[in-house]
Amino acid sequence: MHDSRIQEYARLLVQRCLDVQPGWQVVISTSPLARELVHAAVTQIAERGAYALVRMNYSDISSAWLKAAPLELIQTPAYLDEEQFKRMDAYFVIAAPENTREGTDIPPERMRAFRESRKTYIERVLNWNLTWVGCNFPTPALAQDAGMTLEQYTDFLYGACLLDWDAVGKSMRQRADRFDAADEVHLVGDGTDLRFSIKGRVAKIDDGRVNMPGGEFFYSPVEDSAEGVITFGEYPAIYLGRVVEGVRLEFSHGRVVNASAKSEEEFLLATLDSDVGARYLGELGVGCNPGIQRHMRDVLYDEKINGTIHLALGAGFPFIGGKNESSVHWDMVKNLRAGGKILLDGQVVQENGTWLI
Repeated sequence: MHDSRIQEYARLLVQRCLDVQPGWQVVISTSPLARELVHAAVTQIAERGAYALVRMNYSDISSAWLKAAPLELIQTPAYLDEEQFKRMDAYFVIAAPENTREGTDIPPERMRAFRESRKTYIERVLNWNLTWVGCNFPTPALAQDAGMTLEQYTDFLYGACLLDWDAVGKSMRQRADRFDAADEVHLVGDGTDLRFSIKGRVAKIDDGRVNMPGGEFFYSPVEDSAEGVITFGEYPAIYLGRVVEGVRLEFSHGRVVNASAKSEEEFLLATLDSDVGARYLGELGVGCNPGIQRHMRDVLYDEKINGTIHLALGAGFPFIGGKNESSVHWDMVKNLRAGGKILLDGQVVQENGTWLI
């Protein structure tokens, strides 16, 4: 049965998130499972007088190439890919996986090489000179990861995305203004006592115009300022399909000097050693989406859970003052709803996930 919410979802993505303009070249990267959403989005892009360039991806085939190709070939972008990265006006990524674990057996050095080949695209995103949006389309694999039926997951997805984004944005702006006025952020929680500076940095509000769902405001912390420890004990840290449980990071002068995990520790350490910038913070994000109250094992949603923060190791965002450079950007989510606090310049502004400002 056709779901009428698909049309509303497509309209949100094309009109608000991307705001597609006449003549744009909009690249849509997805899988065949998202056909209904692609059809609706392509129609709306066409009605706006823009090109819709659909690129279907088959994860098992992509994995086969990454496993077999010479490392130096993986590291060098194909000419056609490089031209796409340089010339596209908007990038529209619809995640609709058949298997969320596909590619987890690709060696870390090959994934590092692949990320390097996408440097042009990554730099355009980080410098905010490419219009882009990432979203999910309901598939059995995503529902299974979330511990839901497909029907439950579909309802959850639309409940997190089809919001009054102007109202959500206004609420986040009020909280972000208090952060903008602060110098130091202090995070306290289970296994966590971490301080860092956001002095001179300003928030970016994600009010449904970039990723979907939106529902966070975020910073790039001062690169050499992090001191202390944080433990991501409530939720696993998921990156490139790998699930890392119980991550603990100790910072000194901004750098991770000790790291451990209860599972996949070798992968964690290898990722931290990807390059110099991988051991520094690129992002602090504060989750504010009222439609997301539970963990989904999907960072696109989990980083927006009300009452959580997330820290990203690796690349910062130059458009909001970030200077850290890395091929890595790994978001890790910390739940503060049970015994956690956020302090700004010594004042408690959130406790147990409830705002005090």
